[in-house]
Amino acid sequence: MTSMALTTPATLPADWRDFVALTKPRVMTLVVFTGLCGLLAAPVPLHPVLGFTAILCIALGAGAAAALNQWYEADLDALMKRTAARPLPAGRMDKQSALHFGVGLGAFSVLLMGLAVNWLAAAILAVSILYYVIIYTVWLKRRTPQNIVIGGGAGSFPPLIGWAAATGDVSLLPALLFLLIFLWTPPHFWALSLFVRTDYAAAGVPMLPVVAGPKATRDQILLYTLPMGIAAVAPWPLGLAGPLYGIAAAALSLAFLILALRVHRNRATEAAGMAPEKALFGFSILYLFAIFGVLVLDRWIA
Repeated sequence: MTSMALTTPATLPADWRDFVALTKPRVMTLVVFTGLCGLLAAPVPLHPVLGFTAILCIALGAGAAAALNQWYEADLDALMKRTAARPLPAGRMDKQSALHFGVGLGAFSVLLMGLAVNWLAAAILAVSILYYVIIYTVWLKRRTPQNIVIGGGAGSFPPLIGWAAATGDVSLLPALLFLLIFLWTPPHFWALSLFVRTDYAAAGVPMLPVVAGPKATRDQILLYTLPMGIAAVAPWPLGLAGPLYGIAAAALSLAFLILALRVHRNRATEAAGMAPEKALFGFSILYLFAIFGVLVLDRWIA
């Protein structure tokens, strides 16, 4: 009995910072920003209080999805260096607390969005949470190297939600923004997965670099970069955005393509030699922030 007590780690009482960590606040920043830009780019102004509420609901919904993701993947997180310090694998929180927190936060975000803003935005928010948790986390991630391709739809919903919150409908521009994020997600995430490939291999997650190798992954990064750039620029020739946006989107997409070509030419198989991959991953985050920020600026000055 004494031996078992000494060798079995006890779950520590969860601190409020552990609950914050469950929401993946760094990832949430980009989610909230694209949702805010979808709201601000909409042709219908929304009362500031309702606008704040809508963005709060997007943030809470993203946090709920992240918490449920960590609840389900606690076993995988414990096997990977970059995730082993998260609250669940580190033993700072029990799984039931994480589950209740995620479900409660998600339900609250959807109900608040529906009651305070509109039910279309609430429905899209609910779909985004379920998509991330059920389709990506439960169904795809452990089963197929296409997990991030299909699962990338989960992170593409925020501009749709923001637009629907302001207008009560969905039109071509937010659909294009959805498509942009959908096509951006694979090269963004595969760049990361190339230099943390050993983590995924240790956990048995069939990410593309683990299953198909670095060369095939680099080919796919370049392949997805081309339609992503087209989707980024498309609002300009379609008359949905002005030249400021169009020129900026083209320049940013060209820079993305150049970095993707550098990745494509790289032959390194170890993280130490993957400076191009790390550069592309870092730039890809800046790329999306810049694209959406310029879109809002362009529509405001039009």
